[in-house]
Amino acid sequence: MDGKDTIVQVNNLHINIKMDEGILTAVRGVSFHIDRGETLGLVGESGCGKSLTCKAILAINEQKCSTSGEILFNSDNGVVDILKLPPKGSEIRNIRGKQISMIFQEPMVCFSPLYTIGNQINECTRLHITKDKKKSREISIEMMKKVGIANAEKRYDQYPHEFSGGMLQRALIAMALVCNPKLLIADEPTTALDVTIQAQILELIKELQKELKMSVLFVTHDLGTVARMCDRVAVMYLGKIVETGPVEEIYLNPKHPYTIGLIGSVHKIGSKRKERLYSIDGTVPLALNLPAGCGFYDRCNCRIEGVCNVKEPKAVAVGPDHFVSCHAVGQKTCEEGHGIE
Repeated sequence: MDGKDTIVQVNNLHINIKMDEGILTAVRGVSFHIDRGETLGLVGESGCGKSLTCKAILAINEQKCSTSGEILFNSDNGVVDILKLPPKGSEIRNIRGKQISMIFQEPMVCFSPLYTIGNQINECTRLHITKDKKKSREISIEMMKKVGIANAEKRYDQYPHEFSGGMLQRALIAMALVCNPKLLIADEPTTALDVTIQAQILELIKELQKELKMSVLFVTHDLGTVARMCDRVAVMYLGKIVETGPVEEIYLNPKHPYTIGLIGSVHKIGSKRKERLYSIDGTVPLALNLPAGCGFYDRCNCRIEGVCNVKEPKAVAVGPDHFVSCHAVGQKTCEEGHGIE
């Protein structure tokens, strides 16, 4: 660990999935850290390994996922490597849900239709805080009120189908935060919600983070959300983090061709009405039996023949806490024609 202020540090994380066609390399050497009270944004296209990385921190990936590397977590009992803990042991159970919680993408499928909302929030409370039913109910209702669920006493005894999508998302946040975790993993928590509710949920997470002084790993593909919510950002492509740094630095001075393309494809306030947005050519390849070289090689317009297709780039520092994995970093051609001024 870098120090006492580091809550979690992921080192060289690899996740492979064995398939009939070969080995699917879903996550390839991912490394990052999150400090106390900090929000790290994890950005990337669908299928780049963001959710698998999040689930690895909680040790809830399926058995078919072969995981290696280190996930060092600053727990109540000292620094532990989550990947070395027995998957069903008491130590990981004491961390999962209590010290690390997760908000999943789809609130509609996260709750069982057979039990009331209060019963399902109570499961965390009674497992990690108190066995007393009355006290547990009071703690759960208090958290439901804190996340903005009106008439929480009545809502506590209602079933998921009696909640709207926005209210279910709030209940999911209440379940994740009821034990005051050190680290909250928010995996695209506003995907299924309309724009107005999205704004409310994001503001709610931000307020609760300050109140509870927790760290957040915020997973999304929305660059606007990252700018609003995060302190640092890690850009992920084909199972690998290609660029990481402070949000302002990444937005104003992107270095990796993929990051430059992402930012160039976002409509900017004040741009001309008929101005075309930049688009990245091609599609993300399947991470199956990957060839040597950079994973972005086929889609990159500033690739170096004989270099980029031969060896994989390593992360290099290009500024304070700003790292990029690219052989062509610094080339002027990479910053031209992508909407970067």
